[in-house]
Amino acid sequence: QVQVVESGGGSVQVGGSLRLSCTLSGDTISRRCMGWFRQVPGKEREGVALLTPATGHTFYDESVEGRFAISQDKDMNTMYLQMDSLSVDDTAMYYCAAGSLTYGCALVSWRFNSWGQGTQVTVSS
Repeated sequence: QVQVVESGGGSVQVGGSLRLSCTLSGDTISRRCMGWFRQVPGKEREGVALLTPATGHTFYDESVEGRFAISQDKDMNTMYLQMDSLSVDDTAMYYCAAGSLTYGCALVSWRFNSWGQGTQVTVSS
């Protein structure tokens, strides 16, 4: 059984940084498409960043391009999301997700079948 566990959320001021971690158990991240999503109450979940661990390919939503960066530690079966220059608009619950590579890797939520419980990121001015 695949499990996804996120950590690293918290409260920071505008311009600050946080690093989120996502550890996969029950499978190796190299066999998966890995993604970060976020959601605020009353809004749909949106894709933030995507990683194909086997190739190292990354993709970022334009709202975080240049500020967020994905990395991985295959030995730890963990993916990270480094978030810099945070703004109040980045405040959300952040979710890590693992999906199948059968049909490729894309930053759409229905492509992912294993989700973490979420970690809250709050940015204040």
